[in-house]
Amino acid sequence: MTMGRIAALGERSRVAGLALAGAVVLVADDPEAVRRGWRNLPGDVDMVILTPAAAEVLEQDLTGPDGHRRLTTVMP
Repeated sequence: MTMGRIAALGERSRVAGLALAGAVVLVADDPEAVRRGWRNLPGDVDMVILTPAAAEVLEQDLTGPDGHRRLTTVMP
């Protein structure tokens, strides 16, 4: 079994540094960008780190477009 990748989704100032740790960074500074980033997550992403603002936008539907429910965590 292989480990999927980790992504970070949210405002640039909160997620940019996570690229240095190898995360797939999806910058989303407004609600539509958050939804678009969520819909376009690469299929091999198993965990998504969300900023509080991104989590608020996605709170109702955290199932990906492929039906895959990814593990999520929200930054403090």
